[in-house]
Amino acid sequence: MTTSEIKGKAFGYLPQDRPPIGAMLSLGFQQVLTMFPATVLVAILTKFDVGVTLLATGIGTIIALLVNGRRIPMYYGSSFSYITVVITAMMLYDPTCFSDPNTVYCPDGVRMVQVGIMGTGLFNILIGLLIMRIGKAALDKVLPPIITGNVAIVIGLALAGAALGMASSNWLVAFITLFVTIVFSVYLQGKGLLGMLPILLGAIVGYLVAIPLGLVDFGRVGEAAWFGVPSITLPAFGDARAWGLVPAIALIAIATVPESTAHLYQMSLYIDQLAKELGRAPLQIKNLIGLNLVSDGADDMVVGFLGGCAGTNYGENNSLMAITRNYSVPVLMAAAGIAIVLGFVAKLAALVNTVPVAVVGGLAIYLFGVIGKQGVALIQSEKVNLFDPKNLAIGATILVLGIGGNLALENGLFPFKVPFFFPDGIPAIVFAALVGILLNLLFVLLPPSRFGVKERENINL
Repeated sequence: MTTSEIKGKAFGYLPQDRPPIGAMLSLGFQQVLTMFPATVLVAILTKFDVGVTLLATGIGTIIALLVNGRRIPMYYGSSFSYITVVITAMMLYDPTCFSDPNTVYCPDGVRMVQVGIMGTGLFNILIGLLIMRIGKAALDKVLPPIITGNVAIVIGLALAGAALGMASSNWLVAFITLFVTIVFSVYLQGKGLLGMLPILLGAIVGYLVAIPLGLVDFGRVGEAAWFGVPSITLPAFGDARAWGLVPAIALIAIATVPESTAHLYQMSLYIDQLAKELGRAPLQIKNLIGLNLVSDGADDMVVGFLGGCAGTNYGENNSLMAITRNYSVPVLMAAAGIAIVLGFVAKLAALVNTVPVAVVGGLAIYLFGVIGKQGVALIQSEKVNLFDPKNLAIGATILVLGIGGNLALENGLFPFKVPFFFPDGIPAIVFAALVGILLNLLFVLLPPSRFGVKERENINL
């Protein structure tokens, strides 16, 4: 089937459909516009090369789609979930990177983190294969929502200090950016493509406000060539410290696995509804949980090797597909191709790097808070019983160790040195996740019911 079908009022493209070339390119460009603001912002925040990040997101998406047999229509962009641990690692091993606000790219720090990102890819692949073997229910016993949700909260709120630090460079610009971004995200809902781009629109407004205040330097844009080869770096495989980052970065998958799975479930519902309206068989991609995570891992292996930011399949792009009723994998392939081409536009990367720190800070206040609230939403949607002392204990411990450790401890590290893996101490977010997992295993192996403890009833909402 090469074109969409119309049956009554039904119209749309299923994953295997190939729209006409004009529609494919225009729909693909929409996908690029949707992923662009968040993907580029992660690169700015973590001092990764913007051109490489765009190149890597395109190649990573193509590889992920091929790995899943072009059955799961997902676009892969940079993940906010890894920002905390990536910044912690880069500040630890390349301390000059974040001391100068004019520094936009830290190749030495990136090389170190690349090994950890590839480790994340391997971790996701192993989890995916395990789910394909034993099922997701068994994994949920080890990583229940009380752990994954609270880790997501920590990931967002642990960055609060960094967001305010950037915003403090110019509070006026930061708060204008924050306010207009919130307004766009609330009032442009359901307004087509514009409704998908509140971050980009907020950044543009903040950028325009910053220009007359002398906060934007266009000099580097004028100096940059129109086209250039992105600054691809190879992972620092020969540095033992880089290998120590593998468990620290890979453990963040604890939060991204549920997010990726939720995206898959949502897409499956929309796709099967469209298939029903078109009179075609349902695809039931919700049954491909393990394969979806293997695809996630393949993407991280690619972007980690090239020097791009750790990735995830994008909910924003999923929403765009739901709105346009376009789930075509060939369209996503076209979008990936466009992203690859943009990676070679040196002036675009130079322009992105002129975004003032205060504008990024305003966006970060909102986005980092949203990451935390998504953790709350996960706990809420899974109806976790917060009247149960064991759940309260796990959640409370993760929150205080993760948030408090990142904000109060030197370099955000607990002073428990583990040779090879954590020679300088364990990152707070990793330590919090590990303690939460151990507490949960205690309650799984020794359930309170064995000691005559009756589980408290959850509130009935």
